Amino acid sequence: MATIREIAERAGFSPATVSRILNDDPSLSVKEATRQKVLNASLELGYENVPRYQRVTIPQDIALLDNAVPDKGLQDMYFNELKTSLYQHAEDERMHVTEYRNVNDLIKNKGKYAGFISIGPAPFEKAVLLRLHEAFQHGVFIDINPAPDLFDSVQPDLEQTVLDALDTLIASGNRRIAFIGGVGNIMGDHEYPEDPRAFAFRNWAVRLGLDINGLVLEEGPFTMENGRALGKRLIQMHSNDLPDAVVIAADPIAVGVLQAFASAGILVPRDIRMVSINNQEIAEYTSPALSSYDINKDELAKAAVFMLSEALSTRRSVNQHMRLSTKLVVRDSFVPSL
Repeated sequence: MATIREIAERAGFSPATVSRILNDDPSLSVKEATRQKVLNASLELGYENVPRYQRVTIPQDIALLDNAVPDKGLQDMYFNELKTSLYQHAEDERMHVTEYRNVNDLIKNKGKYAGFISIGPAPFEKAVLLRLHEAFQHGVFIDINPAPDLFDSVQPDLEQTVLDALDTLIASGNRRIAFIGGVGNIMGDHEYPEDPRAFAFRNWAVRLGLDINGLVLEEGPFTMENGRALGKRLIQMHSNDLPDAVVIAADPIAVGVLQAFASAGILVPRDIRMVSINNQEIAEYTSPALSSYDINKDELAKAAVFMLSEALSTRRSVNQHMRLSTKLVVRDSFVPSL
């Protein structure tokens, strides 16, 4: 750890002044610029005893790894909104962002950046994550948690969201509840090819005593076209015994399911209630308007930037993982009972 004398030499002030600033001496009167210069020098040299409330953000170059799979549709809109918020919050934290779409290119340029933030759900091989960790001590993944022992993560709490949806639907008198989703991955040391929302639905349905036999459809991408196909299949499988309600993994799929229902003359919410996840702008303009759990993309981005900034300034060695709650935005496709 740096000494008071080394910080004084870096900042250009006396050791006595530096000591009094770092110890927050109330009797010391100095210009704010002097105080910030001393604090910056202390952080740059790795001095660990700066009071947390005194810490300031020093300029950093960071990388953004865009790990989203382009679909030229509603899913792209989700990640574009997330990326816009991330750039804004990074600027507020005095971080300069350079974007990469290939993890190998990022690793080749490791010397240019203090850390990275990754957005997008595409899975990583373990060997790639190990190479990434060799290149960067600090990184934050948004939306996924592929290496809990190597990097930080910020995610929407999708498992709790699914439970909230089931609880709310059941409280409103719905017992036969279906699930429609796409292909995803449960990540970590034991990667498993199942989307966390589908996993949570199966798990909680059993615990809540729901019969979901033949009511879970999960395959293909998170797109409107796939939603339309899965909606048609649900109708074919249950033409004479539609479920009371359906939970949709994401709004792009929900839009397609609504189209399939409309083509078959099935009216939402009269014949079946529908709840989705994401609360993208399109949810306001479907017919009927879509009740959807809001994932606050701005809060996700802000939390990721703050998490990386804190890790870089404190040089902590313990990884952190944050889950953000969601909130149901009620529209016409499902209105909970009071």
